[in-house]
This record gives sequence, C-alpha cells and structure tokens, in this order.
Amino acid sequence: MNKKVAFYTLGCKLNFAETSTLARSFASNGYTKVEWEDAADIYVINTCTVTDNADKRFRYLVHGVVKRAPQAYIIAVGCYAQTNPDEIIQTGGVDLVLGTKDKFKITDYLPTLSKKAVTEVHSCDITSVETYHGSYSLAERTRAFLKIQDGCDYHCTYCTIPLARGKSRSQPLDGIIKSAQDIVKAGTYEIVLTGVNTGDWGKGLTEKSTFFQVVKALNDIDGLKRIRISSIEPNLLTDEILEFISENKKYVPHFHVPMQSGCDQTLARMRRRYNTQMYRHRIETIKNLMPDACIGADVIVGFPGETDDDFQKTYDFIRSLDISYLHVFTYSERENTPAFTMEGAVHSAVRAKRSKVLHLLGAQKRTAFYQKYLNTVREVLVESEEKDGFLFGFTDNYIKVKLPFLPTLHNTIQRVLLKSIDTDGDVLGQIQ
Repeated sequence: MNKKVAFYTLGCKLNFAETSTLARSFASNGYTKVEWEDAADIYVINTCTVTDNADKRFRYLVHGVVKRAPQAYIIAVGCYAQTNPDEIIQTGGVDLVLGTKDKFKITDYLPTLSKKAVTEVHSCDITSVETYHGSYSLAERTRAFLKIQDGCDYHCTYCTIPLARGKSRSQPLDGIIKSAQDIVKAGTYEIVLTGVNTGDWGKGLTEKSTFFQVVKALNDIDGLKRIRISSIEPNLLTDEILEFISENKKYVPHFHVPMQSGCDQTLARMRRRYNTQMYRHRIETIKNLMPDACIGADVIVGFPGETDDDFQKTYDFIRSLDISYLHVFTYSERENTPAFTMEGAVHSAVRAKRSKVLHLLGAQKRTAFYQKYLNTVREVLVESEEKDGFLFGFTDNYIKVKLPFLPTLHNTIQRVLLKSIDTDGDVLGQIQ
C-alpha cells in the first residue's frame, strides 16, 4: 500500500526549509508527499510560537484533520511543540509531539506510531540542545531556502525563540557550500539564506568565523544566479558585507532588516542591540551603495509601555526612511518572557488601531517603491505556481511581477517591462 504524508508549515522561512528536509526523510522511507487537503496517512504540522495567531492556526488545522480524516495520524513538530506541549495535548487529536531535539528523528517514531488515549511527547530541556541539523527547501519553489544557522543568544524581552530553539549555533561552511551546490544541481537559480539569527553565523564553530565568510564563499559557486539574505539584524549587517554585496551581482539588492520600533526607549525595553541612529545609518548605507535596493522591516506595535508619543515616534521614523515595505506585528503576550510581566499593557483596541495605521503606511511605501520602476525593464525569476491564468515572479529587488501564463516560463529568468500596478498590488509585466 502506498503510504502518504502531508505537511503544513507555520511561521518563518526557516520552518519551510526544515519542513522540506523532513519531507525528504519521509520519501526515503517510502512515503509519497501529497497536498494538505488530500487524503493522507500522516499529517505533519511544523509549528510556530511567535504569536498567538500561530497557536490558533495550529488548533484550526488539527481540528480540520480530525474532522475529515479521523483515522489519520497527526504529528506536531517545531517551536510550539517545544515550548507548549501541554497546550498541544489539550487541543486533542495529536498523536505525537516532537520538540527541537527530536523533530529530525521523526521517521524513527513511525514504526510505533499508534492511536493512543495519551499523546506521545518528546520535548527536551532546551538547554541540552547542542547539535545542528542542516536543512534546505527544494522543488516546492523556484527559490530555495538554505538554513545556515539556528537558535539565538539575543533574548529580546518579547521573544520565545530562544526557549524554542536554544542557543545560537551554525552549520560548518563546507556543509553550507555542499548544500548550495546540491540546490544548484537540482536546477534552482536562487538561494535565500535563512536562520533564526542569520547574521550571527559562526557561533558554535571551533574556529572564529563570521557571516562575511559565508557571503564570500557562496559568491564563488558556479551556476548560482541569485543569492538573497532573508533577514538580518541591523547590528550584524556590516559595512563590509554591504560593500561586497554591492560589487557582486549574484547578491540581489534586497534586504529585510528588523526594526521592531522607531522609539529608542521602546527598543531599550525590548532589549534590542541597536538604536534608531544605528538603524538609520544601515538604511542610508544600503541606499547609497545600492540605490535600487528594496528594504523591508519588521515592526511590533503595542509593546508594553508604548505610549501614543512612542508610537508617533515610530510612525515618524518609518516615514523618514527610504524603506520599501513593512511586516507589522501586533504584540502578543508570551509566557516565560520578561515582557509578559511588564507594566503598561496596551489595550487591544489601541494595538489594533496602531497596527492598521502602520499597515496603511506600509502599503503606501510599497506602492511608492513599485511606481519608481514602472516603464523600466528588470530581470524576473519566474516561479512555477499558476493562479488564475497568470504566473508570478520577483525582480532582483523584490518587486512582485504578474505575467500571462506560459508553461515554458517556469524557472527561467526573463527581461520584463514593468507596465502597471494592478488592483492586487502586483506589477503587470511584459516579456521583452
């Protein structure tokens, strides 16, 4: 009998890379991967715990599987499985919970998997996690996510990631190069470097190492067309890295630089390792070296103690910066973090209002950035997913482009005239 497995990934690009690695381990054990909505013997959810929305989404997914496939097995892995296994048990319907240390051993548990009255849980003491498991996505997208780093030593006051993934540790450089070469051999043109704290690469290795070594080494890989850095802290995005990227065209002019707040007092309470002056310097340096660069930023609204004046400082700071888009997050109380017990909780209605204001500002920033490049020609890497008769792809500087469907365009780089912005906010393109 052909055994089938389906996967659902919550959260970050790092989780997508790890899910792809888990899928390959199932394939080597005789399983066929199917879509989440299809009938399967096992459903695996790679969980996230950054916000309570991710927790709610997990419960929704579990209840959906229980309703449509009550005999199927459900396995929860990842960050939520590590930090809150008891909550997962209370959800009901989950047969196996694997935390950070055990998720890559998932296929070892398949022979004994069974429907039991009690959920089987393997969730370790996170301080005992020392090993590093390399991962990369393949086949799902034209772009491949390559994990180079895991864990975090920063301990920002709102964040549960150190509790979920442990201390910062890194994949040795030769392993990164081997994975990148495998990705290129599979016919993938673009690699996105990812990690919990990508720029902190080098931690946990025997020799003193820095992220700049990864940047230089990947630039020398034959056949690799594009390299993109998924997200990097402003204090780790050095002038040395930026100057190298600006001079080497494999690296695309796109940076995602977490901001979290434009108010120095709030940044201090968050325990971030930079202030607004440093952040502004990073953005201005990027734009001076690469005027066409797309720059995205994460922002948290409603952090404990954030006053109207603090929020206004954030709004004004963002408006003053030449950034291209925002990822706006409403602060969520997370147990076992210092912020959970901080005074000055912001009312939920105020958080929602501030979130809406920044979403509107982010939309204005994105539209203004897209409009700058209308009636210009840029190279677009066309992805394979078809929707409503169109294909989509991204320019080097991360403009989402919409093209009339043509199967021969899949996984090709095309010169495209950027014509107009449609009602969905995408740019309509014409191949040149």
